[in-house]
Amino acid sequence: MPLHPQVSMFLEQQAALGLKPIDQGSPAEFRQRMLEGLAAQGESEHVAVVEDRAAPGPAGPIPLRIFRPTPTGRLPALVFCHGGGWVGGNLETHDGLCRAIANAAGCVVIAVDYRLAPEHKYPAAAEDSFAAYHWVREQAAALEIEGQKIAVGGDSAGGNLAAAVSMMSRDRDRAAPCLQVLIYPITDHNLNSSSYLRFAEGYGLTRATMQWLWRHYLACEQDAKQPYVAPLQASDLRGLAPALV
Repeated sequence: MPLHPQVSMFLEQQAALGLKPIDQGSPAEFRQRMLEGLAAQGESEHVAVVEDRAAPGPAGPIPLRIFRPTPTGRLPALVFCHGGGWVGGNLETHDGLCRAIANAAGCVVIAVDYRLAPEHKYPAAAEDSFAAYHWVREQAAALEIEGQKIAVGGDSAGGNLAAAVSMMSRDRDRAAPCLQVLIYPITDHNLNSSSYLRFAEGYGLTRATMQWLWRHYLACEQDAKQPYVAPLQASDLRGLAPALV
């Protein structure tokens, strides 16, 4: 498959590092690798206000980081779930991305530091994300957020969780997000699709790594058919917020 020159250069640089495949390491090593990758992102953008808070969750407080592009004024908001295959990532790994989104979109971004697998398997991450999203809705006035303009989003596993939050809100008769922002979201567990097989190796994220991540996230194989795990398995997608993919 022909690749954009920047992608080719990135993959060559990654290969030159000679790093051990993620699926041959531990969750702790994977998390450390994500943190070490922060230096390559360069200097983060300035935003007017950055504040660490916590929302009540099903297993205790959920750490949040709030990014405001302006110091005052009621703004739309995006509740953001970070990527990292449900195993890695935190408020630090996605700090720069959240700053960039806040500035570019002119909205408040609330990053969610949900519980990670394998210490906390499904549905821990989804339930934390759901709780954080609805806490933001409840606190909209205090947070100077427009209550009817609260979206949910995330990248990779975070996009998966954002889609789950949207479905959970509908199914539990809770207020729905106004929009789903799904950045290359994980939407199914089928590791035998044509794209998984065709691009299994040599394009960064490998099929073996995805198998490794799924094994850590799922408590049992049957969970792979749950719509909150694999949104494409849902039998009914009516009543959900529009999605920007």
